[in-house]
Amino acid sequence: MAATPSVSYSITVRLEVPAGGSAVSDLTTVVEKAGGVVTALDVTGSHTELLRIDLTIATSDTDHADQIVAALEAIGDADVKKVSDRTFLMHLGGVIEVATKHPLRTRDDLSMIYTPGVARISEAIARDKEDARRLTVKRNAVAVVTDGSAVLGLGDIGPHAALPVMEGKAALFKTFADIDAWPLCLDTHDVDSIVETVAAIAPGFAGINLEDIAAPKCFEIEDRLRARLDIPVFHDDQHGTAIVALAALRNALRVVGKDISTVRVVMSGAGAAGTAILKLLLEAGVSDVVVCDVDGVVHLDRGGLTKPLEWIAGCTNPRGLSGGLRDVVHGADVFIGVSAPNVLTADDVEAMADDAVVFALANPTPEIDPALARAHAAVVATGRSDYPNQINNVLAFPGVFRGLLDAQSHGIGTEVLLAASEAIAATVSDDELNANYIIPSVFHPEVHDRVAEAVRAVAVAARG
Repeated sequence: MAATPSVSYSITVRLEVPAGGSAVSDLTTVVEKAGGVVTALDVTGSHTELLRIDLTIATSDTDHADQIVAALEAIGDADVKKVSDRTFLMHLGGVIEVATKHPLRTRDDLSMIYTPGVARISEAIARDKEDARRLTVKRNAVAVVTDGSAVLGLGDIGPHAALPVMEGKAALFKTFADIDAWPLCLDTHDVDSIVETVAAIAPGFAGINLEDIAAPKCFEIEDRLRARLDIPVFHDDQHGTAIVALAALRNALRVVGKDISTVRVVMSGAGAAGTAILKLLLEAGVSDVVVCDVDGVVHLDRGGLTKPLEWIAGCTNPRGLSGGLRDVVHGADVFIGVSAPNVLTADDVEAMADDAVVFALANPTPEIDPALARAHAAVVATGRSDYPNQINNVLAFPGVFRGLLDAQSHGIGTEVLLAASEAIAATVSDDELNANYIIPSVFHPEVHDRVAEAVRAVAVAARG
């Protein structure tokens, strides 16, 4: 599948060209022939004989960007002065900052915000630590915690390289839910060390968002922290993905007129995301699901199963199927992939049930080219932003944490995940729903508020 130009690989090229003639039109022609997309052309300086132009171009990757710049340099009367990577420019100095809520201009301001006045606040919290939620940033603070072991599609790149991703996550928290989130990148892969470190910093936060921690240790880390802490612990790679995938599935089944309790589901991928999706599907009423991993169908007679795989085998595959993914996908109503590129073919999708639903969520290269899947499936979703029906965790985690923080929740249960999923699905009205619109955009004006309100309601009810 050919790479599509994207603003994430956007560059701005500053050139000087002759003021007359066809030089300006030559620039856009050269870029287009090289496979780029001109998104802006700005004249930033003009002289009698020369124009200074900033040409902003979407490219497919860094090699493609270099090829386009070389093509521009080959134009005889164009002089390339500077090339800027817009994404790198945006990350210079980081993408988040701390700001004060009150101006600190006078001695009175200082005496109330800091000493001696702040001592009274500390004494109040010492008497009742719950006052920290009312009197400090804790009430609106989330720690975004990673060890850098499973970052996006990059793998184990370490805590330093994970930092810009965690900063971006914090920016999303603030933009979509007005939550003050902070990245905490831990220089250890040891489960005990991660648990102890997060527990030690927990007093300063009202929620913990675990991020990009590899399976299977992510399961143990989350379980131990949930048992130990009195604040919600949420692993977004698991539960955020599951929430949005279930919301999209609910609406996909509305499109094709099938019931979630009777469809036959085949899943590819038994890692963190796959396991979480499976658990939520079962809670939502799915009764016939088969899970495959790199070694084929997960079933009880297969040797060498880890404990997570034993759990999967024990609650799936009611017909006792074995073999590989392509053996069991035939006749299925739904395929959900969170695994690897190109594990399905067009023939496999054609062999699924009528009005099939295909969620090929591996990123950046899905389990099947969406164009091929669309030739046979009624509804197709991916994890990519350049196709309809993007399954994007950003639809879930800001609203989930906003609702939990507003409820002053001490934990998070399955009812919260189901409520968030239902709220996302319900954001798409009957008039809007179609095969190419089963899930709202992350910029939908209501979706994050709806998720927050739904989560807050169930969290408050759970507290009694």
